[in-house]
Amino acid sequence: MKLFKILCLVLLIGSCSDAQKSRQQTVVAETIQPDKHWLIFPGQVDKPQIVLVSGDEEYRSEEALPQMAKILSQQHGFNCTVLFAQDPALPGVVDPNYTNNIPGLAQLDHADMMIIFTRFRALPDSQMVHINNYLKTGKPVLGIRTATHAFKFNDIDFESAYLHYGNYYESEDQWHEGFGRLVLGEKWISHHGEHGHQSTRGVPAPGAEDHPILNGIEEGSIWGPTDVYGVRLPLPGDSSPVLLGQVINRAGERDDNDPLLGMRPSDSELSADQNDPMMPIAWTKTYQIPEGKSGKVFATTIGSSTDLLSEGTRRMMVNAVFWLLDKDVPDQAQVDIVGDYQPSRFAFQDDAYWDEKALAIHDLK
Repeated sequence: MKLFKILCLVLLIGSCSDAQKSRQQTVVAETIQPDKHWLIFPGQVDKPQIVLVSGDEEYRSEEALPQMAKILSQQHGFNCTVLFAQDPALPGVVDPNYTNNIPGLAQLDHADMMIIFTRFRALPDSQMVHINNYLKTGKPVLGIRTATHAFKFNDIDFESAYLHYGNYYESEDQWHEGFGRLVLGEKWISHHGEHGHQSTRGVPAPGAEDHPILNGIEEGSIWGPTDVYGVRLPLPGDSSPVLLGQVINRAGERDDNDPLLGMRPSDSELSADQNDPMMPIAWTKTYQIPEGKSGKVFATTIGSSTDLLSEGTRRMMVNAVFWLLDKDVPDQAQVDIVGDYQPSRFAFQDDAYWDEKALAIHDLK
């Protein structure tokens, strides 16, 4: 079968124009590894492999991460694979409410970077082992929004060797409070802003104004309708805030039919009692799980699908990828939206909603 696919690819290249041949020879061909369970966005052969892991019920990571993968692959040449939560009975259909299955995590075995945007997942050991092995290598991790509480094993009806990854894990060792605290620097604590009513504007943390992750980012251009998360100060270990989150009051009325819920980047009234002190919404740190090597982290609590409508938010993410991979961060990274991107507003939906929607993974291409 593999030989057949390779022969098909050779025939495809042979039928292309000279320009098309040149393009085929400088990318990883998607046709070599087709799979309806995940998406592959090929970049240049000599560029790193990035695996983006989606799976949250509220903030539409299944929309945000394919857009990030398109930007990273088409505009910067990175090779990206995006994984999705799905019911094993309906392979190839996105189901954010199904918390026990994210096919394709074996892709981490040969990845150079993991971007994770999951919430309260309880994955089987056969999938968790790939995340654990990846972290043991000390390769870089970019965690987005609910990744601070990426896993939860409290209510499972199966045995797991990875209970210590859970957000509520209590112990006397390094794994106290789970993956979020040990790897990213914080677990789920609280909504610091009023959820669905106050937005977030990013401002450089004192002393971080010249950090490469903020290259090319104009004042006020990091904004999102998601509220600021609460974190405990100071953040642990060598965590270093890059961005603080201003809590912004909505100027108009809430509109549930609006992806931004009636909030706008032009909203300017700061919430007086919630901005003293301001919470970090993006920070860097190093991590090291037991028996593993040390690695770099960038964690941010902004980043829902609608947050990516802001150019500064997208640029921060792209800059962080370069920084985590020890590459020179562009002075002005290209971060244009790719394709027709119309993100949904953040919200929990019941199972009937997802059954009716029947969102096919290939439709997110």
